[in-house]
Formats: sequence, structure tokens, C-alpha cells
Amino acid sequence: MVAGAPGPAAEPHRAACVTPEGAAWLASASPYPHSTLTLWQERPAAPAVLPCGTAFDVVNVPVVFGRRMLGRLWEDGPGSGPVAVHRGRMLLFAAPGTAQRLPSLLHWEEWGGAVPTPLCHGRGDAVTVPALTPADPAGPSRWLVAPDAREPQAPLAQLVRAADS
Repeated sequence: MVAGAPGPAAEPHRAACVTPEGAAWLASASPYPHSTLTLWQERPAAPAVLPCGTAFDVVNVPVVFGRRMLGRLWEDGPGSGPVAVHRGRMLLFAAPGTAQRLPSLLHWEEWGGAVPTPLCHGRGDAVTVPALTPADPAGPSRWLVAPDAREPQAPLAQLVRAADS
């Protein structure tokens, strides 16, 4: 991580702080965004299952490899976010279309079997997202970089470079 650059380690408060804009962005993936927001207002500690492919795609990797990728993304510039941990996997939220394009790019870059193959979730898939306010901030399902904006910050080219490091 670049000294002085913001990142997950430099801003631990972000892990527990899904902003209203971030919650609205997540809810926009749902076919019923208003109902999703109402549920979260009533039960902010409830996780949700949201469809991929409209507001975001998700690159799903083993947590140890994901930590390495995330560190590389933060070293290279603006970082990445949102990022969650769920059941021993790291979920990197990316722009819609990433799930379709990333496997081809990794193959073209001859990524091979040197590192774990990511699971890419796009249109037609769904993921479980952690609660907006986790009951246990150190629990198995939590935000490492909470949603705080309406756009994910995981450019496709950066994901390929981070995976190759």
C-alpha cells in the first residue's frame, strides 16, 4: 500500500459504514429497490441476496488470494470497492459486464493455473451481500470496503494486473 494512500487498512471505519448512497446503489440491483431499502431500514443487520449484471458484477476469489489482489489494487491507484468477505471468499464488486469479459482476458494474458481461477458472477447470477450494519464486524460475512458510492471501483484492466502479481 502506498504511504498516505487511502485503503482498507488505513480506513478501518469504512468497513462498518455503508453510506445511504451505497445502500441505494446496492438496492438498485434488486428488482424491488424500494422494498430492499425498507427491509434494510427495519433490519440493518440482515444480509441480502442481490442479482448481478445490472448495477454490478462480482469477482469471487479465495480470501487469501483476494487480499493480495486488493493490496495490489490499492497500491496502483484509486483502489477497489466495494469489497466483501462471505464464507471464506472475497467478493470484489465490479462494473456490469466484467464477469463476461474477465475470464477471456485472463486466458488471453495466459494467466494459467499459477493462481486460483476466479468465479465471475454476472447477469443471471446472484450473490449474498453482508448486512449494512454487521452484528459482528469481525464475523465471517462483512464489508472490507463498504459501498459508499453509486459506482464500483474495480476497473477490468486493474483486476487482470492485480491477479497477475
